Amino acid sequence: MLLANWNNYDHSDPEHRKHLLKALQFFAALPNKFIPETLKSSERFKIRHSIIQAAQRHQAEFGRMPTPVELQAFTTPGDFPSPVIDVIQKFHAVMNYDNGYEQIFDIHNAENSKKPGFSISNVTSGMTFNQMIPGQKVHVENMSGTRVFVYYHYYAGALGWHKQLFDDEEWWTIEDNAIEFTNKAYYERARVFYALLDAAMDAKTCATLADQGCNDCNEYYIALACAINNAATTILTAVQNKGYGVSPTGNEFIVLTPLHQMDRVRKALGMTLQQYVGSPKQVNYNFRPVITMMLTNTNRIGVILPKIRLKGGYRMDLTVFNSFDMLSYTEAAAGWLRFGGAVGDLDQIECVDTTVPSGVAGGCP
Repeated sequence: MLLANWNNYDHSDPEHRKHLLKALQFFAALPNKFIPETLKSSERFKIRHSIIQAAQRHQAEFGRMPTPVELQAFTTPGDFPSPVIDVIQKFHAVMNYDNGYEQIFDIHNAENSKKPGFSISNVTSGMTFNQMIPGQKVHVENMSGTRVFVYYHYYAGALGWHKQLFDDEEWWTIEDNAIEFTNKAYYERARVFYALLDAAMDAKTCATLADQGCNDCNEYYIALACAINNAATTILTAVQNKGYGVSPTGNEFIVLTPLHQMDRVRKALGMTLQQYVGSPKQVNYNFRPVITMMLTNTNRIGVILPKIRLKGGYRMDLTVFNSFDMLSYTEAAAGWLRFGGAVGDLDQIECVDTTVPSGVAGGCP
């Protein structure tokens, strides 16, 4: 809840109104990846922030919010206070966006920056190491490449609480409006980052299943597993000489998965080479699904080498300002965000068309 005890709230008191704004800012900041400077000294905020961050990680991996028992697996005992059920139940209503993209983009905290954006350099040195004979000079290679500047853009929205709500003490309506306000702000930020990933996949030629003659779901899942494998191999091959320090065993790939493809991807990643306990899996690399409802094309999945040159920055987290409009008898709260992001290397992203071959009667779940 925004306020622990609405019964003591007096909207005619300027100090109470100021406290309400602080409570809204507290509530609005909980889904942030980073703790705002103004709240770093608040232990109460830190505890609730850790709970919400854990809940968001669970949602990204499993496609739903956790139960309080499940949440314990994502937090340390010290992060799990007694009122956690209340916190989670409150955020069930808030979390109809997701922040799974934060596991894909390398997001930096630019809250204290004075810069209008950040640069992504696509610079190569051409350097190689060669065996040298005594007295031989090392050849110095010149750097070459391009630099792209990514601006932090402003995003804003406003919420109007008609003063009648306060006069009539309709606290739950005020709470619901605050939830919707916060939800839409973070939804918009997530939408922008997922749109970048959608656009990147649009620019690629998505792989189709190698076995178009699948006639049952097991064959389909095996073909899908092979396609996911091949996508990761394509990425590793494309970036092997870029100095990223990647290896077949040392990197985790994200499988960006629309919600209704979740079961298919999990089954594909779990398929084994032989039908016995302990048989090796079909997939050769370390994959982790990120589940989302925010992709526009739901008939494909993304296979992504995360971070590196997939960059983002949060210049200003959701910050709330308020004022009273006497002409409309409304308390207005305006929320502002400033952030930016870019896909700096398309070679880190591949996609797979998950269309089920026509030979599979009834499709596959």
